[in-house]
Amino acid sequence: MLPKVKNFTYHWLPLIAYCVFIYIQSSYPSPERLPAFEFSDKLLHFAAYAVMGVLFYRAYQTLPFKTNIQLVVLFSMISALLYGVSDEIHPSFVPYRDGSFWDVIADVLGAVCGVYIYHRLMMVHKPR
Repeated sequence: MLPKVKNFTYHWLPLIAYCVFIYIQSSYPSPERLPAFEFSDKLLHFAAYAVMGVLFYRAYQTLPFKTNIQLVVLFSMISALLYGVSDEIHPSFVPYRDGSFWDVIADVLGAVCGVYIYHRLMMVHKPR
């Protein structure tokens, strides 16, 4: 496989597919029944954006600034944050849905935790 195609398929396509998946999920009217425990939707946002943060991190490691780990970490968190904000604006145009400031907070915390944990794991398993 060509290096650029392999790079795109392995690093960028999962991120793009995941962003599309979240966009599609946000396009549906709100479910009638949410999971049984309080704040479960915040936990779902946290987990979803932890994964998104990791996917941004992996993708950004293919860019010219990949040797500046602080930029990779920062841009991963900011990108997930911006997508989270846009994801909370989007449902305001969907019937029976609305955006939530607390969902954005859960998105940001998830992205930060996901990026941080993934970064720490990569540092531990980095070849010397």
